[in-house]
This record gives sequence, structure tokens and C-alpha cells, in this order.
Amino acid sequence: MTRKEKLIQRLKSKPKDFTWNETTSLLTGLGFTEVKKGKTGGSRRRFINSNNVVITLHQPHPGNILKRYQIEQIIETLSGFDLI
Repeated sequence: MTRKEKLIQRLKSKPKDFTWNETTSLLTGLGFTEVKKGKTGGSRRRFINSNNVVITLHQPHPGNILKRYQIEQIIETLSGFDLI
């Protein structure tokens, strides 16, 4: 099983300790790129793929752990477009 497959499986299990680094790694592995707009983008991050699927998240801070609603949002978006 590849790292991407392991991350997808882990995401689908809705863990309480899914990190921002795991999220960015998974999304880039699925063909998303992080879009940075302006100098003061703050903690808001947008990921977009070649089919114009957009995932908008707030980067957690000061910690690195995603909130449950963010995990569910990612799963719903990726599932809706048959990416996972």
C-alpha cells in the first residue's frame, strides 16, 4: 500500500489527530496545488486541482491538528468528485 493510500484510509477513519502536514501531503498527492493570493492570506488556504475542484481550509494554529468538521469537509469534497 502506498503512502497516499494509507493517508486516504487514515482520513476516512476520521482520526482526532490528522495533521496539517498529512493534509497537504494527501492533497498534493491527489493533484491539488496550494493557491496563495496576496501577501496577507492569513491562515486561509485554498487547494485546487486541474478539474477546478477547490478545497478551502483554515490552517490550524497554534497547533497542527485539523478539526473534525475540516476532515468531514475534505472527505465529502473528495468523495463527491470520486477522488477517493
